[in-house]
Amino acid sequence: MTWNVPDAEAPIGIFDSGVGGLTVARSVLDQLPHEQVLYVADTARFPYGPKPLAEVRAYALAVLDQLVDQGVKLLVIACNSASA
Repeated sequence: MTWNVPDAEAPIGIFDSGVGGLTVARSVLDQLPHEQVLYVADTARFPYGPKPLAEVRAYALAVLDQLVDQGVKLLVIACNSASA
């Protein structure tokens, strides 16, 4: 198995279905002030809560794949619906 080692300078990817995860982003930046954050709010498909689990899973995986494609070194899921 080959592992890709992320660039130490790469941003931390944070994902939520809306803007509530901005509090998570603020907390990350408070604790890690020298880090950069790439925040994605999937407001086009917000809210996730009433949607079927399979649909939420597909949306979340698509956004997380995009963050990985952007080269983030860490993924934070700041969305209750997507992490349930």
